[in-house]
Amino acid sequence: MAQLDDRGGDREAQEAVPDLARLAGDGAVGEDDPHLLRIRRLGKRLFDMANCIVILEGMPAAGDARSLEALEEGFCRSMAASDSPLVVHDTRAHPVLRRHPAVAGAPGIRFFAAHPVRNQEGGVSGAVALIDYVPRQGFMEADRSMLADLVALVEREVHLRQMSAFQLELQKKNKNLRRKSLIDPLIRTWNRGAIMRILTIEAARCDKAGLPLSLIVADLDHFKQINDRYGHPAGDAVLVDVAGRLRSCMRPQEALGRYGGEEFLVVLPGSSHQAALAVAERMRAAVAAEPAQVVGTTLRLSISAGVASTDMFPMATTDELISRADMALYVAKDEGRNRVVNATPDLS
Repeated sequence: MAQLDDRGGDREAQEAVPDLARLAGDGAVGEDDPHLLRIRRLGKRLFDMANCIVILEGMPAAGDARSLEALEEGFCRSMAASDSPLVVHDTRAHPVLRRHPAVAGAPGIRFFAAHPVRNQEGGVSGAVALIDYVPRQGFMEADRSMLADLVALVEREVHLRQMSAFQLELQKKNKNLRRKSLIDPLIRTWNRGAIMRILTIEAARCDKAGLPLSLIVADLDHFKQINDRYGHPAGDAVLVDVAGRLRSCMRPQEALGRYGGEEFLVVLPGSSHQAALAVAERMRAAVAAEPAQVVGTTLRLSISAGVASTDMFPMATTDELISRADMALYVAKDEGRNRVVNATPDLS
């Protein structure tokens, strides 16, 4: 319907003024929001009105369309969004509103006032409306000022909600960025920095709980030959394939990371050296079980692995544990590759 001014005349709707039913996006609040309900109660008592209604972009209509609340809200929503405050002292004396079904019939609204709610950009994003069932000729300038103050509370609440939504989204994006910085972009495992951090955390946790901590250092056999003969894209595809096979052998609480070019570090909190040897052997078998199809070529793959555990080296630091596993890895390479070796105190 056409916009109304408080002198009772019609005003053509401006296309620039947003429809109150349009979605607001992030930070929108609902009609049952406790903060808005508090403001509505304050408005009713402050002005001694039948109802105070807050309408915002994206706010759904009242649930029961036949209820008095829904009829009152529907009347307020039927008013086009106004860029300036509006006061109609007696709706039945108004040349336009007197024909409105909610005025001419049930529920028989006789007084209406509305003040625009503005967003941070200054545009109209809703309204705070007052309605009553008797004419209110005594609604003066001081009342208009208090209504503007009430609207300021609504605007502040909406702004806080939007800021909260923005901050939550920013935190989510930062978390995603942080996670990306910890993930190897090629094989989608933890990168070296991340897996070392996980090792440090799990070592402290296992030490406090009196649990063993084991780790596996695994290296892809003859990887340089694959790169030299088939090219780096083939080498990348092999790394992705091997990482997937290693991951399939692990439990959720265990962590896999890319420790070097073709070298992997597996952290196994709570696992003894026997359990870690079993995991490493499953990994070795999984890699060797089936050839990989890479750039139209069938390649037989294998890994060598060294295992080290705190139940064999109870006083070892994480760096010393990695050194022990590396030493076992070198022994596996020297003994012909495609095998797993456990680090023991007498291993040299």
